[in-house]
Amino acid sequence: MKTIKELVGVDFPLFAFSHCRDVVAAVSRAGGFGVLGGSSFTPETLETELRWIDDHVDGKPYGIDILIPEHQQLGGGMDMEALASRIPQGHVDFTIDLLHRHGINAGPGDVVTKQLPATLPEVGEALMDVAFRHPIRLIVNALGIAPPSMLSRARAHGVPVGALVGAKEHAIRQVQAGVDIIIAQGGEAGGHCGEVSTLVLVPEVIRAIAPLRPVPVLAAGGIMTGAQMAGCMAMGAAGAWTGSVWLATTEAETSQAFREKMVAASSRDTVRSATRTGKPSRQLRSGWHAAWDKEGSPGALPMPLMAMISIPAFEMIDKAAERPDASARELVSYFVGQGVGLVEDVRSATSVVQDFKQDFAEALGRMLAFAEEA
Repeated sequence: MKTIKELVGVDFPLFAFSHCRDVVAAVSRAGGFGVLGGSSFTPETLETELRWIDDHVDGKPYGIDILIPEHQQLGGGMDMEALASRIPQGHVDFTIDLLHRHGINAGPGDVVTKQLPATLPEVGEALMDVAFRHPIRLIVNALGIAPPSMLSRARAHGVPVGALVGAKEHAIRQVQAGVDIIIAQGGEAGGHCGEVSTLVLVPEVIRAIAPLRPVPVLAAGGIMTGAQMAGCMAMGAAGAWTGSVWLATTEAETSQAFREKMVAASSRDTVRSATRTGKPSRQLRSGWHAAWDKEGSPGALPMPLMAMISIPAFEMIDKAAERPDASARELVSYFVGQGVGLVEDVRSATSVVQDFKQDFAEALGRMLAFAEEA
């Protein structure tokens, strides 16, 4: 089996998923491996982001994550107007009323995005067109089996393919499909996640795929420190895939209001809800979730319709929350894992990597000392 370093060229196997190019470049320059969340961009803006990373990563390796669901609930060939017509008026009215109650003026034309969702297969293909024009060292897919076109195009460009899984059955299917790296993401993780904890999922996945073929497994979900990373590697993981820890960095795309809520939050302040994308994903609990989960709510729409409402809504929420004493702050939220309870302050991405390395080394030293005594 090829090592993670042989596959992607990383020195310290700390993978940092972020929608912010500054975080990606900073982590890779510091010896980790930055992964850009490509599904938050259009093909045109992704080209701009990747060109910037190429110029600022100092030749260090980086990757990209493109979300192409295996089972798209709606879409596939639909244009924007056709998709928008599938959104019931009751959901539009509910969103407008919720925003109004928190001091945000919005009308019917403000709460439905005019941009095709990045989760549609045709948009994913266009994003891959862009990604493979750049020197990426890894491409990752989530929410199901990596599409055959991703696998074939990656092979042609010599780029390893990674896949996020939340259950051992998913890992087996991914290995059989031909992926090169498995990211075993526990239910503690932010964003789309399953229900099995990282501590259970990682060894379960490693054991399940061992008879098939050798594939490195990265541990994900709730990992916020180098000691946690070392513990996962002691279980057999080849490294750590992280996300939430980078949201509280000075470079992150998150708003000041959200970062303040992160620092104040406990590990019990997250919720796994479908009311942002249409599929269950872990986010910071807020007034948005309380309203949509309340009796009388129209309930979450399927993917991608729910995101077509939530994306513009949260853009307005974040902007309104910048005002002093804004009630919109009650609605501020973002994808974040239970590890948020370990966030104590806002630091640079570079310092986070350095802290991971030091904490990892100290944890490794404790384990070696224990082994010598045993």
